[in-house]
Amino acid sequence: QVQLVESGGGLVQPGGSLRLSCAASGRTFSSYAMGWFRQAPGKEREFVAAISSTSSSTYYADSVKGRFTISRDNAKNTVYLQMNSLKPEDTSVYYCAAKRGLMVTGVRGYDYWGQGTQVTVSS
Repeated sequence: QVQLVESGGGLVQPGGSLRLSCAASGRTFSSYAMGWFRQAPGKEREFVAAISSTSSSTYYADSVKGRFTISRDNAKNTVYLQMNSLKPEDTSVYYCAAKRGLMVTGVRGYDYWGQGTQVTVSS
Protein backbone atom coordinates (compact mmCIF):
# COMPACT_ATOMS: atom_id res chain seq x y z
CA GLN A 1 0.00 0.00 0.00
CA VAL A 2 1.28 3.45 -0.94
CA GLN A 3 -0.11 6.78 0.20
CA LEU A 4 0.68 9.87 -1.87
CA VAL A 5 0.44 13.51 -0.84
CA GLU A 6 0.98 16.32 -3.35
CA SER A 7 2.03 19.85 -2.48
CA GLY A 8 3.38 22.96 -4.16
CA GLY A 9 0.39 24.09 -6.18
CA GLY A 10 -0.83 27.67 -6.28
CA LEU A 11 -1.49 30.73 -8.39
CA VAL A 12 1.22 31.83 -10.81
CA GLN A 13 1.39 34.31 -13.67
CA PRO A 14 1.86 33.15 -17.26
CA GLY A 15 5.53 32.48 -17.90
CA GLY A 16 6.15 31.68 -14.26
CA SER A 17 7.34 28.51 -12.57
CA LEU A 18 6.18 26.11 -9.88
CA ARG A 19 7.59 22.93 -8.44
CA LEU A 20 5.18 20.26 -7.33
CA SER A 21 6.18 17.59 -4.83
CA CYS A 22 4.61 14.23 -4.10
CA ALA A 23 5.60 12.50 -0.88
CA ALA A 24 5.02 8.76 -0.66
CA SER A 25 4.65 6.55 2.38
CA GLY A 26 6.10 3.09 2.65
CA ARG A 27 9.49 1.46 2.32
CA THR A 28 9.13 0.27 -1.26
CA PHE A 29 8.92 3.63 -3.05
CA SER A 30 12.01 2.79 -5.08
CA SER A 31 10.18 -0.11 -6.74
CA TYR A 32 7.39 2.07 -8.13
CA ALA A 33 7.21 3.95 -11.39
CA MET A 34 5.65 7.37 -10.82
CA GLY A 35 3.49 9.59 -12.96
CA TRP A 36 1.97 13.05 -12.94
CA PHE A 37 -1.47 13.66 -14.39
CA ARG A 38 -3.78 16.66 -14.53
CA GLN A 39 -7.47 17.28 -14.82
CA ALA A 40 -9.20 20.51 -15.73
CA PRO A 41 -12.90 21.14 -15.00
CA GLY A 42 -15.11 19.25 -17.42
CA LYS A 43 -12.20 17.38 -18.95
CA GLU A 44 -10.77 13.91 -18.59
CA ARG A 45 -7.67 13.28 -16.55
CA GLU A 46 -4.63 13.41 -18.82
CA PHE A 47 -1.05 12.23 -18.68
CA VAL A 48 1.67 14.80 -18.03
CA ALA A 49 4.91 12.97 -17.24
CA ALA A 50 6.28 9.69 -15.92
CA ILE A 51 9.55 8.43 -14.47
CA SER A 52 10.88 4.93 -13.98
CA SER A 53 11.69 3.51 -10.56
CA THR A 54 15.42 4.16 -10.98
CA SER A 55 15.08 7.50 -12.82
CA SER A 56 16.68 5.91 -15.88
CA SER A 57 13.71 6.78 -18.09
CA THR A 58 11.28 9.69 -18.32
CA TYR A 59 8.43 10.45 -20.67
CA TYR A 60 6.40 13.59 -21.29
CA ALA A 61 3.19 14.62 -22.97
CA ASP A 62 3.85 16.71 -26.08
CA SER A 63 2.04 19.64 -24.49
CA VAL A 64 4.62 19.96 -21.69
CA LYS A 65 7.79 18.67 -23.34
CA GLY A 66 10.64 21.15 -22.93
CA ARG A 67 8.82 23.05 -20.17
CA PHE A 68 8.23 20.45 -17.43
CA THR A 69 10.76 18.14 -15.79
CA ILE A 70 9.94 15.11 -13.67
CA SER A 71 12.48 13.81 -11.14
CA ARG A 72 12.57 11.71 -8.00
CA ASP A 73 14.60 11.25 -4.85
CA ASN A 74 14.20 7.68 -3.64
CA ALA A 75 16.01 8.47 -0.39
CA LYS A 76 13.27 10.99 0.39
CA ASN A 77 10.38 8.98 -1.08
CA THR A 78 9.47 12.00 -3.18
CA VAL A 79 8.77 12.73 -6.83
CA TYR A 80 8.85 16.23 -8.27
CA LEU A 81 7.43 18.09 -11.22
CA GLN A 82 9.28 21.27 -12.14
CA MET A 83 7.01 23.41 -14.29
CA ASN A 84 8.48 26.33 -16.21
CA SER A 85 7.06 28.73 -18.79
CA LEU A 86 3.58 28.07 -17.49
CA LYS A 87 0.59 28.85 -19.68
CA PRO A 88 -3.06 29.46 -18.80
CA GLU A 89 -3.91 26.12 -20.40
CA ASP A 90 -1.76 24.40 -17.77
CA THR A 91 -4.40 25.33 -15.17
CA SER A 92 -5.62 22.06 -13.64
CA VAL A 93 -5.62 19.90 -10.57
CA TYR A 94 -2.36 17.94 -10.68
CA TYR A 95 -2.20 14.39 -9.36
CA CYS A 96 0.70 12.06 -8.75
CA ALA A 97 0.31 8.32 -9.15
CA ALA A 98 2.32 5.16 -8.48
CA LYS A 99 2.53 1.71 -10.03
CA ARG A 100 4.81 -1.29 -9.70
CA GLY A 101 6.89 -2.20 -12.68
CA LEU A 102 7.39 -0.23 -15.87
CA MET A 103 6.13 3.32 -16.31
CA VAL A 104 3.09 3.82 -18.50
CA THR A 105 1.08 6.80 -19.69
CA GLY A 106 -2.46 5.54 -19.21
CA VAL A 107 -4.55 6.59 -16.23
CA ARG A 108 -5.74 3.02 -15.69
CA GLY A 109 -2.20 1.72 -15.41
CA TYR A 110 -1.62 3.30 -12.00
CA ASP A 111 -2.66 1.74 -8.72
CA TYR A 112 -2.28 4.56 -6.23
CA TRP A 113 -3.26 8.22 -6.45
CA GLY A 114 -2.81 11.35 -4.40
CA GLN A 115 -5.57 13.82 -3.61
CA GLY A 116 -4.34 16.44 -6.07
CA THR A 117 -3.03 20.00 -5.88
CA GLN A 118 -4.50 22.96 -7.74
CA VAL A 119 -2.34 24.89 -10.20
CA THR A 120 -3.80 28.12 -11.59
CA VAL A 121 -1.98 30.12 -14.25
CA SER A 122 -3.49 33.56 -14.61
CA SER A 123 -2.53 37.22 -14.72
